[in-house]
Amino acid sequence: MLKETIDRYLDVRRVAGFDMKVDRALLHDFARFAANRSETHVQRQTAIDWAATAPSPSQRECRLGMVRRFADHARAEDPAHEAVPSKVFVSSPRRRPFPYIFSPEELVQLLDATADLRPKASLRPLTYYTLFGLLAATGMRVSEAMHLRIDDVTNGELIIRQTKFRKSRMLPLHETTQAMLTRYLHQRQRAGGGDSHCFISTKGRALTYAMIHGTFRYLVKRVPLRLKPGQRPRIHNLRHLYAVRALESCPVGYDRAARHILALSTYLGHAHVTGTYWYLQTTPHLMMAIADACELFIQGEKP
Repeated sequence: MLKETIDRYLDVRRVAGFDMKVDRALLHDFARFAANRSETHVQRQTAIDWAATAPSPSQRECRLGMVRRFADHARAEDPAHEAVPSKVFVSSPRRRPFPYIFSPEELVQLLDATADLRPKASLRPLTYYTLFGLLAATGMRVSEAMHLRIDDVTNGELIIRQTKFRKSRMLPLHETTQAMLTRYLHQRQRAGGGDSHCFISTKGRALTYAMIHGTFRYLVKRVPLRLKPGQRPRIHNLRHLYAVRALESCPVGYDRAARHILALSTYLGHAHVTGTYWYLQTTPHLMMAIADACELFIQGEKP
């Protein structure tokens, strides 16, 4: 009975536009866990016990949140489902890690290091040179680049299809980025293969997350970075790099800056502009401008 209720909930969420693949697997696992206790409705303690099987506190809280959202939905029709609490395993919200911003010199070193990837005579060195360069030059998500297909590359633009938040968008490319991508695709076509993805492995198939992240970690170790204790560069920092550099070019003036940030939010594919404002903390001169504007506002003057 619980599994059938979960399936109806998943159907409603999918129709609303949510990708429920992860939720489906985990909620079905919860249904089996509850069934082993002969339960047909959500029980608070059972939800906590099931979530506690995850390996880390943040993952436990995430799993508990999945059951909590389902329980809230199910309780609207059947109050026999118990409410599930929040912040059982994590007392405070997870802090977003401060990004490592590559300097121009470090980025060049990172890209140059791809030349030593093996096998050197294969397409692999140029594939990762182009992939990581494209991430830094466009701010694309890794998943967007990974799923990019040859037909999605048009004259001076990329078509990003149905990615995070199930949104599609067009990304205009700088002429230097377009030239880099054209050079790669020319070599890519010579390599042949029936796969339509832009970026492929030496076996001619689409790259996986494991391949991309593993190669990035390997290259980062070959670049002399100025890391603080506990700091670890992530591949997503290439997207951060683009966002910060774009904000650094933000025009002077409140209205112009607001339009600039809104445009950047659309370009990056953020669901809300608040996701773009987060990058302000790594853009010192804009933070100083905001502080100056706040001081003027407090003094009763128009910023």
